[in-house]
Amino acid sequence: MDTKTVDKNTVSLHRDVDYLSKILDNVLLHEGGEHLLETVNNIRSLSRTLRETQDPAVYIQIKEAINNLEPPLRQNVIRAFSVQLHLFNIAEQNYRSRRRREYQAQDENVIQPGSLEEGVNKLQENNVTPEMVTNLLETLSLELVITAHPTEATRRTILQIHKRIANLLKNWDYSYTRYEKKVIQETIFNEITILWQSAEIREKKPSVMKEVSNGLYFFDKVLFDVLPRIHQDLEDLLYEKYSQRFQVPSFLRFGSWIGGDRDGNPNVKATTTFETLKTHRSLALRKYRESLDKLKDLLSHSAKKVNISNDLVDSIIKDKKALNESGWHKQDEIYRVKISLMLSKLRYTEEDNDLGYETAEQLLADLRLIQKSLSNHHPNHNPIKLLRKVIRQVEIFGFHIASLDIRNHSGEHESALAEVLHLVNIAKDYKQLNEDEKVETLIKVLQDPRPMISIYDEFTDETQEVINTFRMIKRAQDTFGERAIEVYLISMTQSVSDLLEVLVLAKEAGLYRVYPDGHVVSRIHVAPLLETIDDLKNGPEMIEKLFEIPLYRKHLSARKDLQEIMLGYSDSSKDGGTLTANWELYKTQQDVHDIASRYGVKLKYFHGRGGSLGRGGGPLYSSLLSQPPVTLGDGVKITEQGEVLSSRYLLPDIAYRSLEQATSTMMTAIMGLTSTEAKQMPSKEAEVAMSDISEYALDKYQSLVFKDPGFLTYFNQATPLHELGDLNIGSRPMKRKGSNRFEDLRAIPWVFAWTQSRQLLPAWYAAGTGLNKYIEKTGNLKLLQEIYEKWPFFQATINNLQMALTKADLTTAKEYAKMVSDEATQKRIFDQITEEYNLTKAMVLKITGQSELLDHKPNIKESVRLRNPLVDPLNLFQVDLISELRQGNEDESLDDLLNEVLLTINGVAAGLRNTG
Repeated sequence: MDTKTVDKNTVSLHRDVDYLSKILDNVLLHEGGEHLLETVNNIRSLSRTLRETQDPAVYIQIKEAINNLEPPLRQNVIRAFSVQLHLFNIAEQNYRSRRRREYQAQDENVIQPGSLEEGVNKLQENNVTPEMVTNLLETLSLELVITAHPTEATRRTILQIHKRIANLLKNWDYSYTRYEKKVIQETIFNEITILWQSAEIREKKPSVMKEVSNGLYFFDKVLFDVLPRIHQDLEDLLYEKYSQRFQVPSFLRFGSWIGGDRDGNPNVKATTTFETLKTHRSLALRKYRESLDKLKDLLSHSAKKVNISNDLVDSIIKDKKALNESGWHKQDEIYRVKISLMLSKLRYTEEDNDLGYETAEQLLADLRLIQKSLSNHHPNHNPIKLLRKVIRQVEIFGFHIASLDIRNHSGEHESALAEVLHLVNIAKDYKQLNEDEKVETLIKVLQDPRPMISIYDEFTDETQEVINTFRMIKRAQDTFGERAIEVYLISMTQSVSDLLEVLVLAKEAGLYRVYPDGHVVSRIHVAPLLETIDDLKNGPEMIEKLFEIPLYRKHLSARKDLQEIMLGYSDSSKDGGTLTANWELYKTQQDVHDIASRYGVKLKYFHGRGGSLGRGGGPLYSSLLSQPPVTLGDGVKITEQGEVLSSRYLLPDIAYRSLEQATSTMMTAIMGLTSTEAKQMPSKEAEVAMSDISEYALDKYQSLVFKDPGFLTYFNQATPLHELGDLNIGSRPMKRKGSNRFEDLRAIPWVFAWTQSRQLLPAWYAAGTGLNKYIEKTGNLKLLQEIYEKWPFFQATINNLQMALTKADLTTAKEYAKMVSDEATQKRIFDQITEEYNLTKAMVLKITGQSELLDHKPNIKESVRLRNPLVDPLNLFQVDLISELRQGNEDESLDDLLNEVLLTINGVAAGLRNTG
């Protein structure tokens, strides 16, 4: 795309922002009169001027303007800025969709970077043969796992209004008459009015089943259609370039933790998980009925006109007899007859009636019968895409929509087994055994085909719940198919026994069994979660010990020699800082991959990335490029958490763009091709440099976070940590065990609180010291500049630092620091943060050769520039309100104050596009 097109799109973004802002102003005028509008405009103007001039006098003016506001005007001003930021997000998404359409409107020589088309072109341009393409497609595997991590601050009701406004804004691009534009503008005014008159804040925490419903919304409205499109477009593009039809497997799938993740969430029970899967199946069956209804309308072929396959005719006779119905009223419209019978079977499936489909594979078989029959008379070079789409939907979503991962803490399994082993007199006190003794005990139990647990045994409620969970997994697989639950994740995995304990519990539920001849059947993947820096460092040794155990190797053999390993970005970053965490994650992947290769084991890494930069966030394609390339070939899983769901999957165009970029990136990376001239493999010198930088950064990070006695006080008082708990954005508690210890604070509120206060400390702190010390000791700045150009991992790391530094704002952060009661603590820690910020910024600019942060991403830089004047006032409001709230002012309702604080949190989250 040429510069003129880019400029045109940038202008169109400004146009959309202005257009929506003017409509908002009219709504404000209607809702609050001239006084509200004038107040908002005055603060907006001051905020923009302050950003442009950095004039201290203007800073005093805007603080006074904010301090002098009283309720209810103050609340309305806060809401006005929050709504405007949500509207800005909508305009920006429309801008992204428009850019994509602009590329597609160009001739075939102008291809959008990162698109499926670019990926397929790269394969052909680099002489990738059809045989190599076939191997690539068999290797390609990406699973995105939605989670209920509480970082989506926006209610679903509000998101639905956003989606309607987004669709109206898109329609405005295509409206050609004055009347059409007038109607669209009136409708947007109505939607923004409804938005203004709707409650933004949840009154209570969502239940787990409400979280399930919220997650399934994205499947229902977007993903059920977009995922088949990605597969179909890839298939068609390969056909165009290679002139042969490749069988593209269903390589792109979604999983879910919602309703399955019980680590630290007492609200998730075995019954909750089973109910979740029933809800999944109900949605799947409804979507299939909708798809089959459309297909029935389309396939009006008459048996009098075309040659129908005998297999299809036989299946119809069999179905009529079994269901005791004729199907369609016109018997010659044979496909309609078959589809009507299929619809009846789907209804019976919903009712758990034996006349329904037992498995999704049976539904798939019926669809393929139709496809095979159509091939007798329909042109093969132009297949019916709707049928292909429905077949792909069933392949991807089955009767379970998304595979549900089960996760629990390793300590829960140990406690449950200790009780069981004591009852059956195998181990008097299992917890007191050393690691070797534990492993020996567990292997003996696994080798014994006899069960330890009787239905008559009585256990504590906690142990019984663990046992019930494993029994539920077997029942769920039997009911919904084995893909419904495939993986059991173990939080805080630190030893081999942590994995064997889960296998023992699986054995007791009938999910794992060793037969007398040594043959092993295993119906569940057992996946360790490596979370802390120490866990990552010790991980390779633990995995090798695990692979040395013959019985575990037999379990792997039963699972097609595939071992899944989850990597925790959140806790490792909280534990050691972002730079060290990312480097330890990278090294662990390489080391474990080398070990697995020696044992003939395939690995699937599950990356527990969050939406925010402090939790491994960033674009999906960038996340993939930053992995060691050797790790992509066996498949990749990545969590999609919190606000990422709405920013990526609320609108079909945005969802498609994100997923096609990820697919294109994986294809080219697996084949050793990249979207730049970067070389994938770092030199030994680069790895040594990174290890040194990491050690320097870790020492700097831990000297503040773990060694400064006032740090926790500073964190608690200089951020809205405690107020976040009242935002009601998730069913899970903010802290493990209700503890106030740093170790038990979840990484999500840790990052969320720093982000709100504009310090964003987890996303950049200590990186500057690490980079600077390396340069001081070696004088080798040139090496870092070279690896920034050539090594995708280092490039992604530095670019994420750029984003974090740009979103951070120390002028605003200083206002939060003033809330710290002890002046010496406040000054000492904020001075360190300021010094490190300036150093990190200087190092990033030296390495990248840029004059300003984000010069390499002008669109993102412009987006941040436009947002800042809208976010800044919300931060100033938040500081004032939190200070007043914490003083417990008796003259004002604390509930009203808290509500205003929560409104600012919501607005800042919308403005920064990152929560936790």
